[in-house]
Amino acid sequence: MLKTPHFDIYYYPEGRQAAEQVGRMAERWHARLGHILNHQLKERQPIILYASHPQFQQTNTLGGPPGEGTGGVTEAYKRRIVLPVGGSLAETDHVLGHELVHAFQYAMTGQGKLSDTNFPSALRMPLWFIEGMAEYLSLGPSDPLTAMWIRDAARREKGLPTVSQLESARYFPYRYGQALWAYIAGRYGDQVFGRMLRAIGPRTNDVETVIKQVLRVDSKTLTKDWHAAVREACAPVITGKKDADAYGVALTTEKHQGGRLNVGPVLSPDGTRLAFLSERQQFSVELFLEDTRTGNVTRQLSRTVVDPHLESIQFIDSSGAWDPAGKTFVLGAVAKGRPELLVLDADKGKRREIPFPTLGEIYTPTFSPDGRSVAFSALAEGFTDLFVYDLASRSLRRLTHDAFADLQPAWSPDGREIAFVTDRFSTKLDLLDPGNYRLAAIDVATGAIRPLPGFDRGKNINPQWAPDGKSVYFLSDRTGITNVYRADVSSEKVFQLTDLLSGVSGITALSPALTSAAKADRLAYSVYDEGRYEIYSIEGGDKLAGWEAPREEEVHYAGLIPGAKFAGAVVAARADAVTGLASSQAFSHTAYKPKLGLDYVGQPYVAGGADRYGAFFGGGMSMLFSDMLGNHTLATAFQADNVSGFTDIGGVVAYINRSHRFNWGVQVDQTPYLTGGFTNGITTVSGQSAYVEQSLVERELDRGFMAQGFYPFDSSLRAEVAAGYRNISFDARLQTVGFSLDTGQQLLNDDQKVSIGSIHLWEGDAALVRDTSVFGPTSPIMGQRFRLDVSPVLGTINYTGALADFRQYVMPVRPLTIAARVMHYGRYGSGGEDQRLSPLYLGYPSLVRGYDFNSFSASECGVQADGSCPVFDRLLGSRMLVGNLEARAPLLGLFGRKDLYGPIPVEIGAFFDAGVAWDTTNKPSIFGGSRQLVKSTGATARINVLGFAVLQVDWVKPLDRPGKSPYFEFNILSGF
Repeated sequence: MLKTPHFDIYYYPEGRQAAEQVGRMAERWHARLGHILNHQLKERQPIILYASHPQFQQTNTLGGPPGEGTGGVTEAYKRRIVLPVGGSLAETDHVLGHELVHAFQYAMTGQGKLSDTNFPSALRMPLWFIEGMAEYLSLGPSDPLTAMWIRDAARREKGLPTVSQLESARYFPYRYGQALWAYIAGRYGDQVFGRMLRAIGPRTNDVETVIKQVLRVDSKTLTKDWHAAVREACAPVITGKKDADAYGVALTTEKHQGGRLNVGPVLSPDGTRLAFLSERQQFSVELFLEDTRTGNVTRQLSRTVVDPHLESIQFIDSSGAWDPAGKTFVLGAVAKGRPELLVLDADKGKRREIPFPTLGEIYTPTFSPDGRSVAFSALAEGFTDLFVYDLASRSLRRLTHDAFADLQPAWSPDGREIAFVTDRFSTKLDLLDPGNYRLAAIDVATGAIRPLPGFDRGKNINPQWAPDGKSVYFLSDRTGITNVYRADVSSEKVFQLTDLLSGVSGITALSPALTSAAKADRLAYSVYDEGRYEIYSIEGGDKLAGWEAPREEEVHYAGLIPGAKFAGAVVAARADAVTGLASSQAFSHTAYKPKLGLDYVGQPYVAGGADRYGAFFGGGMSMLFSDMLGNHTLATAFQADNVSGFTDIGGVVAYINRSHRFNWGVQVDQTPYLTGGFTNGITTVSGQSAYVEQSLVERELDRGFMAQGFYPFDSSLRAEVAAGYRNISFDARLQTVGFSLDTGQQLLNDDQKVSIGSIHLWEGDAALVRDTSVFGPTSPIMGQRFRLDVSPVLGTINYTGALADFRQYVMPVRPLTIAARVMHYGRYGSGGEDQRLSPLYLGYPSLVRGYDFNSFSASECGVQADGSCPVFDRLLGSRMLVGNLEARAPLLGLFGRKDLYGPIPVEIGAFFDAGVAWDTTNKPSIFGGSRQLVKSTGATARINVLGFAVLQVDWVKPLDRPGKSPYFEFNILSGF
């Protein structure tokens, strides 16, 4: 752990230097934000630092793994900032500043530990308010990426959202929120941020109240003024720039076989094939192959959404490369939490995985001209450097080794140099002041680095060599709009190829978005247009020559209107790299020692009452404890009352240790179950007529201890083991009182306590579990799930439970899903049919529909001498086998809606269910016995109710209940 004046930074040894940099930048951000917001953090701020994004995704500090697009998190329990090191100093500084804004927001609007009734009021505000503020305060009012989004929206009728519409998921809160805050700050001054946060009271539930209180206008007026300012500023740009189709032809668009996201283009050497990343299947971003001559998508090269061995293809920050023959494609990927090179045969679909366990993350590989080596950028020890991997000898060589960012390598046609993006010519490392990205070339043999032509202002990224090696194509936002340029290496002249309205862009400002064919005069790039990312190409020598770009040009288009016109506190703070910057010599390093601290207090509850029989009082509460890294968790809960003393106290104490790959935990619990009844009447007691009351209380007390272990082999496959002891005791209390009807004298007062005995069980469990399924709003739609489980029980009852559950989901034609399940569960051994165990029941709606308990009537049972009901009894047993087949599809998706589900997800389908339950005396017909399969068929509809529950309605026809007509079943249940 690294201690600075205001921060505790948790890191692992290989990230020591990066942690010291983060500590210095954190102190600078603390001074900046404290001044802007007029607030000081009262407590030390913890920061959990990971050396790469794949490692960040394995954090234990959050409720689950963060998404691939999550750059950092400030969680509410311990107010921890959790983030990975970025690919460059600028990226790390931005994410750190963004998350520290959240820390200030929490501190200024909340106090004490989080509970059901105590959490930061800022969490009640919409995301545009919270995230947009964090983006503005960390990036400032001049941001080409957000300005591109706003220009694109401004030129469309009703493209700009209203303030109230910003609360919809349709509008990305980071970009649109940043733009609105830029307008607010430009109009009201940067002191408005602190005033707005302080206006959020403990009971403030809507942003409208805050806007009216601080800005003295309502949201409608704010919307009108903001839209007017944006359109006025964007009008000259909209009329003076061109769309991408003015410079070339569209290759992949939403209208032509693409999705809304088409990025990371990579042209084959001859320019006839294009590899690109897209969410055209809607469920994940995958790698596709297109024939550029026909525009047809010919192959899907990845299936990360259902691939159990592949976790990521780095679609945000990376792209791939073709080998010189145009048959093999390589890209950076993540498998089992580690980076690897994924080498794909583009025609046969075969692949080779090359892991690099000592690296943190791999970006943008590039083949050598002879096809023998692959160069790439990678995070190592918290910094990005260049590496070369020899495919034949399987050796790795490091080309650069410093704290500067070295990104997006591109091998020259002659194989002598690698062009790349770096901040080494502009960054001041002593001040941790990030500079602009420039172009450079490194000599592969000697390691000598020389600058390549470009611009001093703005970014210069994504270098791509021309086939003759005399020019380098690249992207720059020197004017505030990202365009394609060509640098003549010998003359150092720079030529411009596009002058776009929106801009060339990937998902982020640093994402690869440009590609050049190695043996053909053809470029391709992704452009942001009408809220979509589409890929266009430029070909032909004349078009690729471009026009000479002026060395200096005024930046018009990066400002978030009108904030860029004002040099406020945010602009001044970002320009000052010295104030607040601490020296690492004042920091101290100490070993981390886990210590449990209170995270969360569940809402305590108290209940009480009184009547003629006495008073009742009870209550309960829960608490959650954990250490700073989330490796150790202790959960407690209890409830008690004054009726029966200690025996009726319910509670659980559970501890989980996740400090290693093998996670383990222990749990101790006690749960009372009380049932009872009351009767009264007139009878005779001791020869006298008497009124008698009887009350019966039956108690079951379940006490247990369990130890569990989990070992993940990868993100989809894990092994589980468990062992424990459980004691279940039973007793009853019968109280009888009687009073004479003649005299009122008490004739009877009897209190009987009966101990029925107890059950002692030693329990074990071992399971293998895989889950690659993709869940839609109402049910799984793609992938596979299975669970193989053996659970022996020894003691008063001896048996072994065995479960085999296989589920497969395929999508033969979008959006139709075929779902299939085969499941067997049985209790085997001498105690498998013990009367103290409830029998298994086949008729639950989650198993075989059409046979639920409430659907049977006495007429179906007939008159049996022993009072049995054969049509119902056949559904009971100690073992069962179930099979389900269902065709399901989103209702709106069947009518061509592109987002498939719409605002209220509704799924419809048809199903066929079958199953059989049996025991040792009634074997199923498939094993030579008399028990027959029961079957049903019908139609189903599911609706996601506001994200809280799934309502399932089945119209079911049971096929093995003669005379039973089809009927409806209603259940709160998602699809299997």
